[in-house]
Amino acid sequence: MSSTPTASDDAKLQMRSIIQRIATGPELSKDISAADACAGMRAILDNKVDPVQAGIFFIALRMKRETDEEFKGILDAIREATGHVVADVDDVVDIADPYDGYNRCLPASPFLMPLLAECGVPAISHGAHAVGPKFGVTHRHILDAAGVPVDLSPVEAADRLKDPGCGWSYVDQRSFCAPLHNLVDLRAAMVKRQAVTTVEVMARPIHGRKRTHLVTGYVHKPYPRIYAMLARHTGFDSALLIRGSEGGVIPSLRQKGTCVNYQNHGEEQAFEIDPQELGIEQPVKAVPLPEDLPQTTRPGDEIAVAVDIQATAIAAAKAGLAALEGNKGPTYDSLVFTGAIILWHLGRASSLAAAADRIRSALDSGKAAQRLG
Repeated sequence: MSSTPTASDDAKLQMRSIIQRIATGPELSKDISAADACAGMRAILDNKVDPVQAGIFFIALRMKRETDEEFKGILDAIREATGHVVADVDDVVDIADPYDGYNRCLPASPFLMPLLAECGVPAISHGAHAVGPKFGVTHRHILDAAGVPVDLSPVEAADRLKDPGCGWSYVDQRSFCAPLHNLVDLRAAMVKRQAVTTVEVMARPIHGRKRTHLVTGYVHKPYPRIYAMLARHTGFDSALLIRGSEGGVIPSLRQKGTCVNYQNHGEEQAFEIDPQELGIEQPVKAVPLPEDLPQTTRPGDEIAVAVDIQATAIAAAKAGLAALEGNKGPTYDSLVFTGAIILWHLGRASSLAAAADRIRSALDSGKAAQRLG
């Protein structure tokens, strides 16, 4: 007597069909539909296919180059597995820095959220503890070192946004999308960047009542179009894409740069930014790592630049708190630069210069530092 096929059997058969199409070499591999990409990603998140097949799925897509529809499908599956919460505020700014972190500078971006909150803009960030391929210091590491709660549920994180004494929060991928977080080891084994690295920043776990705005970074020129396309697909009302250090949201402090944005789900457009026009005069592109930072190694890893995560997180937390208390330096200027771009993008200031003045006033008052508790 034959047994009835299970949902797991169906998922395995579908994944087999997908792999047969996408992994047939440089000339014969075929693109798949958004529905197929979503089904494949859903099966991986539900642990219904072999990890080897899951790895082939991601690498084969990467080797032939993912299409817009494939990116959308993978993102749809991730969003289906994400716990979504509507915060009790009209607008939310979603700051999505690279989940694999930083290893060449001290990140200032984790302190943008309390600064924006002091300017009346509720903001969140999200991330994870350790993600490849970089395995650098992340928002979670730095905020934890600063004494900020990093293991809140999406509901708890959203509740902080409506608190007039707080107005910002961090929510971890482990909390809002555990099935995706469970792929960390698989992603490490694959070594190279793949579709999840691109789309996970679009999970959008916390929404505003009226509008939700994406702020994320990029390095390579093809990505603004991809990110803008995915942001519109996800439902972000606006998006601000900043060409920043290590793919983050802080642009170079010493040279002109490029940003891309869209408003009201519209088409994206590029604009230039110049730190000197905002009174920023720095000899460095980004906040440098302290010279006395302990060195470490990653056995067998010749790709990632090794930094001592805990020591780097503590150094970044100290620099961030000092900047929020009004102490001048590259971290302070980093917050002024990106904070001004965000306020101007949101229409909260008539010009970038006016936005920078408002950010400096918030920093110099020291009040943003009081929102770290």
